Amino acid sequence: MAEKALIYIHGKGGTAAASEYFQQLFPEYDTFGFDYKAENPWEAEVEYKGYFTKLSKEYSYITVIASSLGAYFLMIAGVSDMIQKAFLVSPIVDMVGLIEDMMARANVSNEELKKEKNIQISPEEVLSWDYLEWVREHPIQWKCPTYILYGENDHFQTIETIKEFAKTVDAKLTVMPNGEHWFHTDDQTEYRKNWLNKHK
Repeated sequence: MAEKALIYIHGKGGTAAASEYFQQLFPEYDTFGFDYKAENPWEAEVEYKGYFTKLSKEYSYITVIASSLGAYFLMIAGVSDMIQKAFLVSPIVDMVGLIEDMMARANVSNEELKKEKNIQISPEEVLSWDYLEWVREHPIQWKCPTYILYGENDHFQTIETIKEFAKTVDAKLTVMPNGEHWFHTDDQTEYRKNWLNKHK
């Protein structure tokens, strides 16, 4: 059995190829980008569980770097006992709240969504009753040594939400002043690199 594996899990619209960047920061690890196909949490639960079960038979120490939606899928998949350390970048930690905020902005009521099942609110976004029901019935259960990086100007969730979640799961939270949800500028990627180097 090999010793260490580093798994990079991208967010919505991201790519597993970004794992090459993190390979430079963790040269002692075998590095993989998890190119998951799931588009909803019940598919992710099955896909992630299968992936990490196989990986845990091949590696004795698994570290994960997961972003945004990919981090949310990770945390609802029931795989935390297979992971030795997790770095979560801008993780979605309150999916119910996020969907309900989207509903409020689109002026869609709970009753309307339940009746219609799916409502397109933008070219990229569809509200789904099945999705909302699933996340309401399956709260995050996460137990793993975890470090969270959050941008102060993250527009998907408030700093109060992320602080409460970090406290609940006993994670070490770092907040980047003026940071955004996507760590994409030179300053933001440098900050993320220094954060990873500090805690790896």
